[in-house]
Amino acid sequence: MKLKLRLYYKLFQVVILFINGLIITAGIFPILGFLYSARDAKTKRDAIKTRWLRRFSVIANLHIIKEGELPERRAILVGNHISWLDIIVIGQYLPAYFVAKSDIASWPVIGYLAKQGGTIFIRRGNKQHIKTTAEKMVWLLKQNSNIIAFPEGTTTNGDEVLHFHSSLFQPALLTRSAIQPVALQYQGAAKELAPFVGDDGFVPHLIKMLSMDKIEVQLSFLPVINNSGKNRHSASLEARDMIWNKISDCSSTDNSDQQCVEIIQRELCSLIGA
Repeated sequence: MKLKLRLYYKLFQVVILFINGLIITAGIFPILGFLYSARDAKTKRDAIKTRWLRRFSVIANLHIIKEGELPERRAILVGNHISWLDIIVIGQYLPAYFVAKSDIASWPVIGYLAKQGGTIFIRRGNKQHIKTTAEKMVWLLKQNSNIIAFPEGTTTNGDEVLHFHSSLFQPALLTRSAIQPVALQYQGAAKELAPFVGDDGFVPHLIKMLSMDKIEVQLSFLPVINNSGKNRHSASLEARDMIWNKISDCSSTDNSDQQCVEIIQRELCSLIGA
């Protein structure tokens, strides 16, 4: 009974948070644009968005182990993708625009909040749309904004890192912006429950996450990539390798030799398409 009451209370808090988000995006954001200069309005919107994500983190009882340093200048942060929670985990640490698949735009409430929050939606397979998206990313970087993207283009269960779509790296190279890989690793019970894959629906998965006592996740901001002399393909390969090396961590004493062999076998199979 106590567990159900806790879940209902968390659901109530999330509903209130979503209502608050609708009021902010539909009412407060336009007012800020009217009262302040474009730069000041953006600063205030960024602060509000970050606080909103932090509040979501508290409700979901996210226990984040953060390591590494945030970028010191404008950057594209690229990470492995496991769950919609990734956005909450990373976004609360720095103001940024997210790149997300266009499907999210049609989600009730969440889609609207994402649009109003400045999310960049990308339609995979549509070259013209991808070009338009890249142009928007270039413009945002030139405005000294940060961008967070998940170049795999889909989610995984967290045990692998899929091929990175290199087109997302081109705007950073064109604007000489930093490229910083970010590794996400859900731990404990969340390792099995947090992945948002297959035919999962958002609301059932949200309820599952709120039912958990806590959600443990390690967030690693890895060293910024040296862009000198690189093209988008080499930059994407280096970023992916850095993230893969972090999450596989075969040098750790916690992993047995057999576990490392299994991890390497899975990696080789993904590379050759087996």
